[in-house]
Amino acid sequence: MESTRPIRALMRGLDALTVLNVRDGATVSEVAQEIRLPRTTVYRILETLCNAGFVFRDGSDDRYRLTIMVRALSAGFDDEAWVTQIAKPFIHDLGRDIVWPVSIATLSGTTMMTRETTDHASPLAVERYSAGFRLPLLTSAAGRAYLAFCPASQRDALIELLARSTKEEGKLARSPSGLGAPADLLRALADIKSQGHATTSRTRRIMEEISVSVPVMLDDRVLACLTVRFAAAAIPLKTGVERFSPKLRQCAAKISTSFSKHQADARLKGAPKTAA
Repeated sequence: MESTRPIRALMRGLDALTVLNVRDGATVSEVAQEIRLPRTTVYRILETLCNAGFVFRDGSDDRYRLTIMVRALSAGFDDEAWVTQIAKPFIHDLGRDIVWPVSIATLSGTTMMTRETTDHASPLAVERYSAGFRLPLLTSAAGRAYLAFCPASQRDALIELLARSTKEEGKLARSPSGLGAPADLLRALADIKSQGHATTSRTRRIMEEISVSVPVMLDDRVLACLTVRFAAAAIPLKTGVERFSPKLRQCAAKISTSFSKHQADARLKGAPKTAA
């Protein structure tokens, strides 16, 4: 039996997908440089992947990114392509509504990684952060919200990992007895879950900044955490929580509902066809 020759176009398409996955999005030129093909050829490859539903071109920066359809090729939840595709429109709608910067972050190791933010579109953002910025679990509103709402077994495992760290955050995760999580930390997380949101306050260069964060839930799984930041001098904590937490929860619910719908659609597309 003769060996089958590889299909070059398919190989090139897979190479392009690999670049997009590693870079979390890339321009035509960046992909062309990585896989060493002419820009015109790469453009056709990327547009073909767009037509197939596996890639989309982000109009905000002309970068190509993976879509949730790629998830149908895997049983896991390792990549966070869904954040850009599903959550971005909702986040930017919320940002236009409340003006203060809004961001969404997902768990990455023992930190929260910012996946999308309205910082650069908000006139009220004093310090502007971009996607990829990492937040500590125990001292950020997003991290505390994640720990409060994730399953207890996952919470305990994360706290145990943090307790072994030599960083400042490790001290907050260590119990004086050396056994389990500190009681005051567990009480604080229980309060956050009861309230439905987490808050933190940090002194910046020119002001005190307050963050309020809520989880984006799918059943008992925390998909991400949605956060708004605002100046304490402009809006007191109590007022900010009353004003923003309902809007954050509404936005989180929309993202969760949209994610569930996309998951269901992906399963239907991947299901074997039955005879009529």
